[in-house]
Amino acid sequence: MSLHAGMAALRAAKQTLRREIKQRVAALGGDEKLRQSLVVSQQLFKHPKYVSCNRIAVFLSMDDEVRTDVIIKDVFKRGKSCFIPRYNSNSSHMDMLKLSSLQDMESLPLTSWNIRQPAEDDNSREEALAAGGLDLILMPGLGFDKAGNRLGRGKGYYDTYLERCIQHPKGKPYTIALAFKEQLCPKIPVDDNDVLIDEILYEDVE
Repeated sequence: MSLHAGMAALRAAKQTLRREIKQRVAALGGDEKLRQSLVVSQQLFKHPKYVSCNRIAVFLSMDDEVRTDVIIKDVFKRGKSCFIPRYNSNSSHMDMLKLSSLQDMESLPLTSWNIRQPAEDDNSREEALAAGGLDLILMPGLGFDKAGNRLGRGKGYYDTYLERCIQHPKGKPYTIALAFKEQLCPKIPVDDNDVLIDEILYEDVE
């Protein structure tokens, strides 16, 4: 198979899997999503990497993702520095910008995806890599396998950002994905640009 044909097959496999996972998560009720989110949050709060981190990046959750509002509250309660994504809608570029408080988060503008993020022209915030880097990144995603492979939404924001982290003097932060158990797959199709995740937290009922 030529390289081009191989890439096309991989893209098609990812698209099919994205559709399947989206259907599985869409079938979950709001109460069940919240229940699993709280289970995963409690796992995180006991995790040594979370307990010891000072600078953490947290995504602001969309409806089909593990809720992170309880986590963000805990980050501020513990006095950690909290950074959140600002996605550039025209490219795969993302920055992690510092939040000063819960009130600060609640005052951010809403994007077309209905999530809050600092405005494009908000240049007053510290970008994580411009200063002390990050200790821990909490990763969203559509699907995951137990080997640490992640299926994103296809924009490449986190893979591109982790490449930037690797260039930072502090090096690559520890990465923890937060998942509903319905987002776990036997195997995620990946290519060389996909960055492995260190750990995935989900409700393990086995």
